[in-house]
Amino acid sequence: MIIQQNIAQSFQSPVVRVLLGVIAIGLLYVLWREVRKIPAKLFTLMATAFVDMLGLLMIIPLLPFYVKSLGADGVDILGLHLGIGTIMGFIVASFTVAQLISAPMWGRFSDRVGRRPTLLIALGASAIAYLIFGFAHSLLVLFLSRLVQGAGGGTVGVIQAYVADSTDPKDRARALGWLSATTNLGVALGPVLGSFAITLGSRDLMPGAATLQMGRAAPGIIAAGLCLLNMVFVARYLKESRDFTEEPHTDEKRQTSRQAIWRVISHSSEPSSRLIWIYAIAIGAFQGSFSVLALFLNVRFQVTELTIGYFFMYVGAISVFTRVLLLGRMVDWLGEANLSRLGIVLLAAGVVGMPLSQNLWMLAIAAGLIPLGTAFTFPCVTALLSRVTATRERGLYMGMQQTYGGVARIIAPLFFGWAFDSIGVASPYFFSSAFILGTLFLGFGLDQYARPERRHGT
Repeated sequence: MIIQQNIAQSFQSPVVRVLLGVIAIGLLYVLWREVRKIPAKLFTLMATAFVDMLGLLMIIPLLPFYVKSLGADGVDILGLHLGIGTIMGFIVASFTVAQLISAPMWGRFSDRVGRRPTLLIALGASAIAYLIFGFAHSLLVLFLSRLVQGAGGGTVGVIQAYVADSTDPKDRARALGWLSATTNLGVALGPVLGSFAITLGSRDLMPGAATLQMGRAAPGIIAAGLCLLNMVFVARYLKESRDFTEEPHTDEKRQTSRQAIWRVISHSSEPSSRLIWIYAIAIGAFQGSFSVLALFLNVRFQVTELTIGYFFMYVGAISVFTRVLLLGRMVDWLGEANLSRLGIVLLAAGVVGMPLSQNLWMLAIAAGLIPLGTAFTFPCVTALLSRVTATRERGLYMGMQQTYGGVARIIAPLFFGWAFDSIGVASPYFFSSAFILGTLFLGFGLDQYARPERRHGT
């Protein structure tokens, strides 16, 4: 208990807050220096992705506290009592259900009509979802808002396809690293902005319950405003990356989303299928355990909605540093396949280290391994996938990667939420680490695709 109180006080300490702020400013400066090396055609997309992630991460760390306030004692459905961890699992899974359905549709749509109009439609859907979230007065409305957010969030594959369209194969992992660096900057700053929005919205501008409601609504309102701002930015500055006039004519029929889904299962030994499985299992295990992270930190270290933003800022800052300064150099040194294996080991070590931490500094070390692992794993796997798929089906397969990742993100939060309630607060992290390490066996033999570009189906 004394350790928990000391850690909680450390998160509240002005010294810790100032230190984290200085680190964030320093990394912003480093990022600014690297901006000069980024091609102009990618910079606009990176700015778009940053604002989008900033709005999303304003919401995600606050979600467990919203769920807790709307259903603190759990709920009874069909004679079954669902605890707070299980409810959180369902709420998180609702996002990925919608993303699962929408991702291949967005990918195929962007292959046919372009990446730019697809992003505009998705941003509009996200703005509506954030407003619903802000004024949610029940778990059902909160659940519905997450469904709409997931539908708008199914465009991750479209953004990745845009990067693949705009870069040479040898620079693809580096470009994806730049993109993920800006999104992780959003990860670092979004939770802090969300906590600040609650504080700002809760000031005594209105009496009583109105003040409380405004405090809860403020993050959703601001996130919706960021989406609308992003729509204007995309419409004005983002150029279409798909050049339909230069694509060679072919009589070969394009795969449908259903055919592509089945091919990943029926041809599971193909490089594209194995890469999709690696991505899906690893990201499902990682994000599934993080679905109960706020509850875990609250129980173990008494972190609250006012302090959790600093934890995410720390992790996000390391991620930005890694992806901007280290990822490209590490790819040149080890290659995408070997670097992804190193990332899997680091990610598993960081996840399992969380419940083993006895104090703030041990927690900081374990948490610091996680962004290293994600930075080395996911951009490299995605870059390899872009090499083994044909250009005209790139959006589809990038969407398929998100679809299978979505399936994993549906199952994992439910399982880890149940484990949190039934086995123990540390159990999700032990299970997660085991699943992540298991993906190493799927990566054998992929080294041949780390350099020369290969095409799926050619």
